[in-house]
Amino acid sequence: RVCVGQSALNVYLRAPRVQFSSPSIQRYICKHRGTTIAAMAPKVDEMADKDYEELVLKLHEIEAVKFGEFKLKSGLISPVYIDLRVIVSYPEIMLRVSEAMWAKLAGTTFDVMCGVPYTALPIATCMSLNHGTPMLMRRKEVKDYGTKKAIEGAFEKGQTCLIVEDLVTSGASVMETVQPLEDVGLKVTDVVVLIDREQGGESRLASDNLKLHSAFTLSYILDTLVKHSLVTEEVAGKVKAFIAANQTHGASSKAPAEDKKKSQRMSYEDRAPLAKNPMGRQLFELMAKKKTNLSVAADVGSAEEMLQLADKVGPYIAVLKTHVDVFDSWTEEHAKELNQLAEKHNFLIFEDRKFADIGNTVVMQYGGGIYKIADWSHITNAHLVPGPGIIDGLKKVGEPKGRGLLLLAEMSSKGTLAKGAYTESVVKAAEENQDFVMGFISVSPSSWSCGPGPTGLIHMTPGVQLAAGGDDLGQQYNTPASVIGERGSDIIIVGRGIYKAADPAKAAKEYRDEGWRAYEDSVNA
Repeated sequence: RVCVGQSALNVYLRAPRVQFSSPSIQRYICKHRGTTIAAMAPKVDEMADKDYEELVLKLHEIEAVKFGEFKLKSGLISPVYIDLRVIVSYPEIMLRVSEAMWAKLAGTTFDVMCGVPYTALPIATCMSLNHGTPMLMRRKEVKDYGTKKAIEGAFEKGQTCLIVEDLVTSGASVMETVQPLEDVGLKVTDVVVLIDREQGGESRLASDNLKLHSAFTLSYILDTLVKHSLVTEEVAGKVKAFIAANQTHGASSKAPAEDKKKSQRMSYEDRAPLAKNPMGRQLFELMAKKKTNLSVAADVGSAEEMLQLADKVGPYIAVLKTHVDVFDSWTEEHAKELNQLAEKHNFLIFEDRKFADIGNTVVMQYGGGIYKIADWSHITNAHLVPGPGIIDGLKKVGEPKGRGLLLLAEMSSKGTLAKGAYTESVVKAAEENQDFVMGFISVSPSSWSCGPGPTGLIHMTPGVQLAAGGDDLGQQYNTPASVIGERGSDIIIVGRGIYKAADPAKAAKEYRDEGWRAYEDSVNA
């Protein structure tokens, strides 16, 4: 096992003398024989404050840390951009980076290490080569042929694995690597990172008993650059303000009870300006104005029945959820009449399509075919199983039309596989695409280990009835008070409790009142 703090072993000195056939390589080896890679950077035991300071200046010099205005995936305009991929082109800096991180592991014990794909892989490789620690690799995409392994390399169950990452913001990417390592029997207790952006990642990891070791915090980098007149106090202040205003929710699920009591629910009105997607913002405003957080699932047998139901429940709902692919017929006239009803009663249309194919295919499914969903549905949804490319594909069609996308983070059916690491990946994808992603289909966001995501994203929860229970097909039901007040959702989705009622309008009003009461109670708690 490796216990950092002992004298580092120089693998180069122990390596056998390999014979190279190329004369140019032979001349290079002869020229540099006796000069080890460790000579390029301070030894671990010799790392001092000035070494860290000099490394910050080097990172700024090669533009690994930039200042200005940068549009992030989420649509936010950030005053700072960190791109550590560039360090692979600077061997000396790469070595200094790896040694700076290694030095922060004093007293930490582990058997193997694994870099988070992809930027951290060369850093982990450098650490492994220079200190003789075995390295593993996680596949981001597991092949459906060969060994089909998620973790590559030699290891034994029960060994402890150190995770190496370049940058930590929310900690979500680290957790994506933790899970497959634990799945093969490895223990993970420590994470080492070059830069901690100080946006909640450390507390998020601590909530899962993972200790974060960082070479730098973003604050240290800013202070160092200000000290050397490379960044003004004004710019540093803007960056710090941006970081403070854009904290992730990493530790919320495991926060102490007293902290949870202090966390009061924000009103729909206050959350509306925080929504980056126009449709999400419109939905928050609609709910506040109409005083309803009810969505009716119109899971009826024909388009005509759906239109009749929409007219009856329209005055009481914020969203009508449809499944038009179960109808025998669907025409442009049906779509036109549905939109007229939505305008008449002021509700949004959500086609519950659950897209789950590759980007190119969903472009055709969303914009074309016999349903032409993007032409009439304000909102649609998708699984993230194919990867984030599905968001890009749907966005290509929906964003120009001002549409919004919900990602399925959880499902209300018994035995669902949409949970744990999958849910965390969905939250991360949503955070990075808030210009088009407006929220989630979720069941219990308040219990998510990664937190419920940014405040500007909406949570809609299906499987709601006035009495808790389930059906013979595995659907699990929760009450409005539980879904809104305890589980932290925003909108209740009700199907059979309304469309099978003797008086759907009366039932819708009852659910509307229950849902809104639960919301007001949670805001005023």
